[in-house]
Amino acid sequence: MIHKFTNGCVLLGHTTSDRVSVYTKDERIIAITQESLPYDVLHDAKGGYISPGFIDIHVHGGGGREFGDGREEDFFFISELHAKHGTTTMLPTAAAASTEDYVNMFETFRHVKGMENPHGAYMPSIHMEAPYFAPSQVGAQGPYIRGFDRSEYTMLIERYGDLIGRWSAAPELEGAREFAKACRECGIRLSIGHSDAEYDCVMEMFDEGFACVTHLYSCTSTVHRKNAYRYAGIVEAAYMIDDMDVELIADGKHLPPSLLQFAVKHKGVDRICIVTDATRGAGLPDGAEKTLGNVNFIIEDGVAKLPDRSAFSGSVCTTNRLVRNMRDMAGVSLLEAVRMATANPARVAGLSDRGTLREGAFADVVIFDENVDVSLTMVNGRVVYEK
Repeated sequence: MIHKFTNGCVLLGHTTSDRVSVYTKDERIIAITQESLPYDVLHDAKGGYISPGFIDIHVHGGGGREFGDGREEDFFFISELHAKHGTTTMLPTAAAASTEDYVNMFETFRHVKGMENPHGAYMPSIHMEAPYFAPSQVGAQGPYIRGFDRSEYTMLIERYGDLIGRWSAAPELEGAREFAKACRECGIRLSIGHSDAEYDCVMEMFDEGFACVTHLYSCTSTVHRKNAYRYAGIVEAAYMIDDMDVELIADGKHLPPSLLQFAVKHKGVDRICIVTDATRGAGLPDGAEKTLGNVNFIIEDGVAKLPDRSAFSGSVCTTNRLVRNMRDMAGVSLLEAVRMATANPARVAGLSDRGTLREGAFADVVIFDENVDVSLTMVNGRVVYEK
């Protein structure tokens, strides 16, 4: 069946066009052209935007559920919730938990991957945001953080390495090099997260494969003082390493507009991935109380907070809100904001045929209006949501 997307501004990576239509057949985009080709189904953007589907490489849950709960129905429910807001690909993200909980989650995910998902986002792999973190940067990760456990990660990689796309860890912890080597040999991409690493450590471990920073500014070290001397941290190293990618939680709460603008100016649009870091609170109203892993949180002012209000506990936003915020708060163009939610995370996650509208790419397409409110989401050539 051939789908035609027309009558909208088509977002084509580094340029736009309101004179072309996008045609898809089965799972792929077959043409982007001004020519009028045969089609079976017409999708009229009504003057809005025709965009690549959003890619969220860091998302824990939504609608009161979490991937770490390890239930099949939760994987489907969460992927459907975020698909309604334009997410066509997501990496279910695990928080700190017991080894047994990880095994259960991976076994469930392996089964889910083999099932048809007619209404939700594509889920290619897991993002392990856990459990090898610095105690001083625990954030909302709870009591299960620990140092590198070679027997544990070796077992997880041997059994489930094909299901792990990314792994966030603290590179300053003892055993980080051995861990990085094991991940690299299995094709798992590494990111620095919940870490107190100093500048020199980041520079060294970048060469070991730690090529991204998980939610920059959140649970990441910065310039600090030891006695009379000052030392740079992860934040400064991320700006100094040209090829280092960074995540930003652009929910409008975790980072003020000034830091979003600073990151864009000094890191550059093409090295930023905007991520939701959405907890089970995504899609729930203020006042709701939930848990992330084993940590309680309350939703207040449009963000998840620890009960004592001492820190945030992940966001409750969806990807379309990130795009809107980057445009409105960071001062980038809509095209640039979309790139941070599509092509950039696709590259970071190694998804070469996603995150772009081009002939031969997977047919992941969204239609949204000036407010980035989504009216249609197509995943792998199938319409999974239509308002």
